Amino acid sequence: MPAIQLIVGLGNPGPEYEPTRHNAGFWFVDELARRCRQDFRAEPRFHSELARCRLDASECRLQKPLTFMNHSGQAVGALTRFFKIPVEQVLVVHDDLDLPPGTIRLKQGGGHGGHNGLRDLISHLGSRDFYRLRIGIGHPGHRDQVVDYVLKKPSGEHRRLIEDAIDDALDVMPDVLAGQFEKAMNSLHTRN
Repeated sequence: MPAIQLIVGLGNPGPEYEPTRHNAGFWFVDELARRCRQDFRAEPRFHSELARCRLDASECRLQKPLTFMNHSGQAVGALTRFFKIPVEQVLVVHDDLDLPPGTIRLKQGGGHGGHNGLRDLISHLGSRDFYRLRIGIGHPGHRDQVVDYVLKKPSGEHRRLIEDAIDDALDVMPDVLAGQFEKAMNSLHTRN
């Protein structure tokens, strides 16, 4: 059994949100599914789109909650309970205001850092112990500007930096699924 059974990309559904910074988690799982030659399919009972992904000898599920960011925990909680996936075998991929564009970090546990998607996940899963892949999107400079900032498209330069960081993270996913987290972290954090 892989060390990670479920990779959740956080974002908001709908074409108007697709190009926004808050959808960096969706960008990641979309590209991972593409590399695995899989398509997402709607699964209404889990309020999500789901896909399967095989990397080397490991296979996992990919999830895009369709509940909107602030209610992501509803979808992830329903899926993890149904398939009996331990919270420690879940990787959540999300945008992070505290990291500059082009930076990506892998860690286990921690707080929500003001991220409403993470806050809802922690509430529904009853634990903070899931893994997180934090995709840096930069900060607008003042907290009153955060909502507008995350719901807008990044500049062309920032989008390229974010996509390069996503590519770096995709390269270490076989190690992540195999449970070689230290190796993945060292590789990822050295590149970044």
